[in-house]
Amino acid sequence: MKKITLALAATLALGTAAFAEPVKIGVAAEPYPPFTSPDASGNWVGWEIDFMNAVCKQAALECVITPTAWDGIIPALTAGQIDVIMSSMSITEERMKTIDFSDKYYNTPAMVVTAKGAGLTPDPAGMTGKIIGVQVSTTHEAYTQKYFAPVAAEIKTYQTQDEANQDLAAGRIDAIMADSIALADFLKSETGVACCESAGNVADDSSILGLGVGFGLRKGDPLLPTLNAAIAAVRADGTYDTITKAYFDFDVYGAAN
Repeated sequence: MKKITLALAATLALGTAAFAEPVKIGVAAEPYPPFTSPDASGNWVGWEIDFMNAVCKQAALECVITPTAWDGIIPALTAGQIDVIMSSMSITEERMKTIDFSDKYYNTPAMVVTAKGAGLTPDPAGMTGKIIGVQVSTTHEAYTQKYFAPVAAEIKTYQTQDEANQDLAAGRIDAIMADSIALADFLKSETGVACCESAGNVADDSSILGLGVGFGLRKGDPLLPTLNAAIAAVRADGTYDTITKAYFDFDVYGAAN
């Protein structure tokens, strides 16, 4: 186990004193397994929830999950309805014009999934003339608009990823694009096993897909250094690896930026 540095400890101590009120953590209101989803009792579970609990415990913050519609989650943050976004939100230059981000806490590639036997590839040549489904207001929508819209028959947007998945399973669209881990989870489901397969990961474009996933905060929020210190501490003391091994058999943190 690595020891937390004195600088980290000092930052965390300051955070404890400065943030006595509960911190409202905005999570997209729909299931996004294995990161966030409500269980049968309505309790939110998943890798991201476990990670959030570890970070909040490390920073001595009382964190309250606040389900929020994905396409309104940034306006909810800037309006003060929530304090932090924790919903697999990629760190992008476009979003940083409006909000601040913590250091990344995971970074995985984007994937295209198609019907079994379709023989499609995750590039403009493979998507030519196809109907591609993506969740609205995501980096994946932006990517498809740049690379696939010029050759595709249609880019169809959905309020939730699950709706896109179900339309692919029903044969109403030809492909979907989303985070590779989220789609891998779909492919393991009964529906996914029956209908679909991975066409592979798309070519990376960090200007669109971002530099990993981080907590989103209002511009200038003093909570930012506290969260960054807690992320570093959770990674340093082995908690991050313990949480990750409960869900994945590979590293989700990704290469250093």
